[in-house]
Amino acid sequence: MKARAPKVRNLCATLAAALLISACGAGGRPQEGGGTEPQVGVTATSVKVGAHFPLTGVAAPGYSEIPTGTKAYFDFVNAAGGVHGRQIEYVFRDDAYNPTQTSQVVNELVLQDQVFAITGGLGTPTHSAVLDYLNSEGVPDLFVSSGSLLWDQPQENPMTFGWQPDYEIEAKIIGQYVAQNFPQARVGLFLQDDDLGRDAEIGARRYLESQIVAAERYTPGNTDVAPQIAALQAAGADLVIGFNVPSYTALSQLQSLRLNYRPQWIYSNIGSDPALVGSLLARFSEGAVTDAGLLEGVLTTEYLPGVDNPDNPWMQLFQRVWDAHGGEGELTNYRVYGMAEAYTFVQALQAAGPNPTREGIVDAVERSGATFEGPWAAPFRYSAERHAGISGVQVTRITGGTTQNLTPVLVTDNGDAPITEATEEPAQPPADGIPDVQPVS
Repeated sequence: MKARAPKVRNLCATLAAALLISACGAGGRPQEGGGTEPQVGVTATSVKVGAHFPLTGVAAPGYSEIPTGTKAYFDFVNAAGGVHGRQIEYVFRDDAYNPTQTSQVVNELVLQDQVFAITGGLGTPTHSAVLDYLNSEGVPDLFVSSGSLLWDQPQENPMTFGWQPDYEIEAKIIGQYVAQNFPQARVGLFLQDDDLGRDAEIGARRYLESQIVAAERYTPGNTDVAPQIAALQAAGADLVIGFNVPSYTALSQLQSLRLNYRPQWIYSNIGSDPALVGSLLARFSEGAVTDAGLLEGVLTTEYLPGVDNPDNPWMQLFQRVWDAHGGEGELTNYRVYGMAEAYTFVQALQAAGPNPTREGIVDAVERSGATFEGPWAAPFRYSAERHAGISGVQVTRITGGTTQNLTPVLVTDNGDAPITEATEEPAQPPADGIPDVQPVS
């Protein structure tokens, strides 16, 4: 049986939280006699949620745009009256992709800002640093911006839910595609040396064990990838699968260029945005490379529509949201990602009902999250036993700065679950742009 009650690991923190809870306004679940029990971060007119992102540092390019998309969508919902009459107050802080800093800012969000929930906190090494803390404090930890399997452990981490396809299933689908279409390839793996790389390697080896000739790992923060790329070249890898963040896509491409090493590259979705990688190539090469031309012909995966498809109805909605509520800059794929996560959170808050509680929103996602509809290509895998996110991707090729589909949407699960074609019709956005999910109880 799951134990969702917060553990008392910090007496001072708990006492401070209790004092602040007593000062909260109206809101919360009904009590006997018609009253309400105050909920942290919930008032009669607002719900406060928090997140951590790298707004500075090596991982900031691209990722720092995600919370601006999330905020724009929340502002769009707030302008239409909010959720159950409450405005969503969104607070996000900079952790510079540094786990120590993540712990600090999440402590601030929980204890000082008194957020109701964390939603969309980004990064495998960074969010790992606060996973136990959020669960021990009973804080809903929704829709982590990472594909690590750590977020799908409801017995150990009952408050935490993944969101995007996990790295294992993405690598399985890539691995099957390579085995079927490049059966003679000598495969190299270029991996971030944490759960990102480890989970991906599990999936890739399921289909490519006999073809893999080298697996090279880089440490986040160390920008010298020359030894890893040289080792892949020396091993004779003529097809390299990279599970890395965007900065390391650019670094690996530049190092390959220096070595005149030209394998067929396949990058995971998180590291393959052409616009961002093109700008990073220009920056890192000090202008010697001026665009994303090095990515021409690179393979990757997708599970959300992109800004290169302006006729997609979801893109038309998100463009409308950004035009009305965005800040500086243009709509990007990272801002679309942030809006899609926000769209999911709004459904979770709707499902939690007019008097949301921390445990209630977790129950709501477990009970109805698998039916949430949105711009994502495949269903979520949420249930009481699973907290896994989107169940599939499609393989695509980068060409001319956009992408060409190579497969239909393929869905699978962890382990030896088969890979099949998605059968669901793509969801259409509601006319007013706001989902309508009924409370689960």
